[in-house]
Amino acid sequence: MLRISDITYSVEGRPLFEGASATIPTGHKVGLVGRNGAGKTTLFRLIKRELALEGGDISLPARSRIGGVAQEVPSSSTSLLDTVLAADTERAELLAESETATDPHRIAEIQTRLTDIDAWSAEGRASAILKGLGFDAEAQLRPCSDFSGGWRMRVALAGVLFAQPDLLLLDEPTNYLDLEGALWLESYLQKYPHTVLIISHDRGLLNRAVQGILHLDSKKLTYWTGPYDQFARQMAERRAVLTAEAKKQDARRAHLQAFVDRFKAKASKAAQAQSRVKQLEKMETITPPEEARQQVFTFPEPEELSPPIINIDNAAVGYDGKAVLRKLSLRIDQDDRIALLGRNGEGKSTLSKLLAGKLETLGGQITRSSKLRIGYFAQHQVDELHIDETPLQHVQRVRPAEGQPRNRARLAGFGLGADQADTAVGRLSGGQKARLSLLLATIDAPHLLILDEPTNHLDMESREALVEALTTYSGAVVLVSHDMHLLGLVADRLWLVKGGEVAPYTEDLEAYRRQLLAGDEVEKPAKPAPEKKKVSRDEVLALKAEVRKCEDRLEKLNDMRDRLAKKLADPELYARPGEAETWQKKYAEVMEGLDRAEALWMKAQEKLEAAA
Repeated sequence: MLRISDITYSVEGRPLFEGASATIPTGHKVGLVGRNGAGKTTLFRLIKRELALEGGDISLPARSRIGGVAQEVPSSSTSLLDTVLAADTERAELLAESETATDPHRIAEIQTRLTDIDAWSAEGRASAILKGLGFDAEAQLRPCSDFSGGWRMRVALAGVLFAQPDLLLLDEPTNYLDLEGALWLESYLQKYPHTVLIISHDRGLLNRAVQGILHLDSKKLTYWTGPYDQFARQMAERRAVLTAEAKKQDARRAHLQAFVDRFKAKASKAAQAQSRVKQLEKMETITPPEEARQQVFTFPEPEELSPPIINIDNAAVGYDGKAVLRKLSLRIDQDDRIALLGRNGEGKSTLSKLLAGKLETLGGQITRSSKLRIGYFAQHQVDELHIDETPLQHVQRVRPAEGQPRNRARLAGFGLGADQADTAVGRLSGGQKARLSLLLATIDAPHLLILDEPTNHLDMESREALVEALTTYSGAVVLVSHDMHLLGLVADRLWLVKGGEVAPYTEDLEAYRRQLLAGDEVEKPAKPAPEKKKVSRDEVLALKAEVRKCEDRLEKLNDMRDRLAKKLADPELYARPGEAETWQKKYAEVMEGLDRAEALWMKAQEKLEAAA
């Protein structure tokens, strides 16, 4: 149980917590929500003891392990699989000690503990987690240095999930995941055996993977049971009730004050006036919960073009003369709202670049309207902003002929007020940087807007504002996103990118989600299932790894049994009955462990033979 008791903490004199308390039951999955800057990440650092409380206490059961995602996995020559395996430090230390330990008593303890933590299936578990986050069997054996920072963040996430701490702290974990990875994480967290506290603005994740919401507001913490939508509904109801009560109280206060002002100088009414002054002093002010800040995205409206704005006929596209996508026959009209579905690496980004004119066809034909303007937003563009320049300078670079008032109005239309407009980009929040990038992508009033993960770093209110802006936008929209809430509200057409082709997906997003969670690729109309399921190469490799680990463990236990047997064969040992009894118990424990190890080895061998 995580117990937060009456905590107080300030940053640079600004209070973030004042007498805040909450209790998270053991094993619960809880979403931590609150306005940007309210102190959610600071609370994580306080729980991990990285910061010292000014008052109050945060407690966990003795010897509880707390785990969170590292900022980034180092760019090393260590393989992804070994990097994740090393994240379970206890297992790594025990395995290292088992190589050098000579004391039979300690060897027995090590082997028992390794069995308790299921160390022998570790490679298979680590591989399954990496696969769920988008790394196939070949990628898992490559060094971390082969991957970009965003992909290494996935490895960091895999490491903490594999280590299975008693309290798992996750701060916006889906920001570096695609739709498939985000859905896999939802499913994994639902079955996670310990307590989870997760900061997220992903409405789907907070609706499906948590049992409660911890709300940080006005320097206090309030725990609400149920998913996010239930919390939002209850908050709206509470706000409405308290707002009505506050209005009644204001009217009552005004009435009392009017009486005091009128009769305080009149001797015959002095006692009554004084009585009303006391009533005013005792009256506890009713303050409604703070309204969510109104967020906006003001997209400039393009003129209407004749349909279609893009037509692709039997085209292919790829890199260095090698096609990634073939047989593309697609059409986009200005009123289309299209979501691109497909597993990582299938070609969604390649198709986006083709539509944006950043790639040429390798064959076939693509026809664009002669007046077509295209806006393109991808997450890497946020990272390419000039950190030493202000948002106003960014806008003036692309609109040098227009005055500051006009460009400041543009920034305000994307929620960047006067203070943010004159602040260096390096000091802006991730959400503010994303808003600036969206402004730059749409400044020319594009007829087609291509958005690749636009909601990363946007808070809940900003995501809702983006939904509203996109639904009223008069240009076409092509979306790639892990945010199913956004896709469900904006997209009216689904394209599935798979197997080198792109085709309309005729079912809905919920059906796509179910099929992904079932572990099967989205297929065309079902065919009769074969009598025997084909086992993937990844599964065979995992089974082989499990057999090897079982064989290694058997070898170590057999060696330990032989050493103990030699010890027990010494007649002088029985001159010391107490010591002899201790060694006999150790021998019995090893033999019991050997029986379990043989059973695990036989089971793993049978699975491998069945797969082969």
